[in-house]
Amino acid sequence: MAARSIASLTVSFGLVSIPVKLYSATESSKAISFNLLHKGCGSRLKQQYVCVKEEVVVPRDDMVKGYEFAKDQYVLFSPEELKALEETGTHMAEITEFVPIESIDPVYFDKAYYLAPDKGGAKPYALLAKALAESGRCALGRWAARGKQYIVMIRPVSVPSGSGEMEGLVMQQLLYAGEVRSIADIDLAPTDVKAAELKLAKQLIDAQSSDAFDPSAYADEVAKRIEAAIQKKVEGQEISMSEAPEGGAQVIDLMEALRASLDRKPPSRGAQPKAPEAAAAEGRKPPKRAQAPEPAAAPASRKAKSRA
Repeated sequence: MAARSIASLTVSFGLVSIPVKLYSATESSKAISFNLLHKGCGSRLKQQYVCVKEEVVVPRDDMVKGYEFAKDQYVLFSPEELKALEETGTHMAEITEFVPIESIDPVYFDKAYYLAPDKGGAKPYALLAKALAESGRCALGRWAARGKQYIVMIRPVSVPSGSGEMEGLVMQQLLYAGEVRSIADIDLAPTDVKAAELKLAKQLIDAQSSDAFDPSAYADEVAKRIEAAIQKKVEGQEISMSEAPEGGAQVIDLMEALRASLDRKPPSRGAQPKAPEAAAAEGRKPPKRAQAPEPAAAPASRKAKSRA
C-alpha cells in the first residue's frame, strides 16, 4: 500500500524554496491495544469526568481548562484565550543554520517525517539532499503546525533506486533544551577501569560488531505473543502462561565474565527465544497450562483495539 501524504509545506534556505510533501515515518497503528470492558457482561466502558468536590459527573459543556499555579489554586482559560496563544501554522520550515550531524545527540530526537518533492521541487530537493550528504551536515530550522512551534532537523538518508542509491530527506522534530534532562543530574561515581579489563571489553565489542544496523533483524516478540494469545482466545483454545524467569547471578569477577563472554559464541541479532519444547529438553520447567475461560459476551469478531 502506497504511503499517503499528510501535509504539504515549503522548506526554505537562503533564497531557495523547496515544495515538499510530508509523510509520517512511523506507524502508531501497529501497536496492540485493548478495550476496557465490564467484567460482568463484556460491554464497552465509557470515560466520565467526576468533580472531586461535588462528586457528580460533569458534562463536557461545563468543563474549562485551568493551570495550577499553587496547591489547589487555578487560573482559568477560555477556549478563545487558548486559541489566541497558539502558533499560527505557516506551512513553512525555514532553515536557520547547518551543523554537523554528529553534533546533535539522539536524546533530542522526537517524531520523524519523510519529505518528498512536491510539484516543481524535484531539482532543489535533490540538490539540498546531495549537498547535505556530501558536507556531513544537517539543517536546523523551525516549523509551526497544530498550534505549536517545533525545532526541526532535516537530514539526508540514502534511498535504494534502480540506478544504485539516491539521497532523500528526513525531517526530525527535536525536543527543546528544557524538555531534556542532563545526564549530569544522575549520580555517576568516578570509577577506575583497568587496562586489562578495557582490552577484553573492546575485544568483546569487536567480536559482536556489525557493519550497519539492520532493523529487520529484530522483531517485537511481545507483540507476536499477544497476537497469538488473542487468536487462541478468539478460537476458544487454551493459552500458555510462562513462569517468570529466574534472576541472573551477580557478576563477581569482571575479568572472568569478559573472558567467558569472548569464549561464548555471540547470539545472532534478534535471536528468537527458545520454544517450550526446547526448554523442556534442556531440563527447565515447562510452562504452566491454563484453560481459557468461556468466551465473554462481547462479540468474538471484535478487534482488540482501543482508544488511548
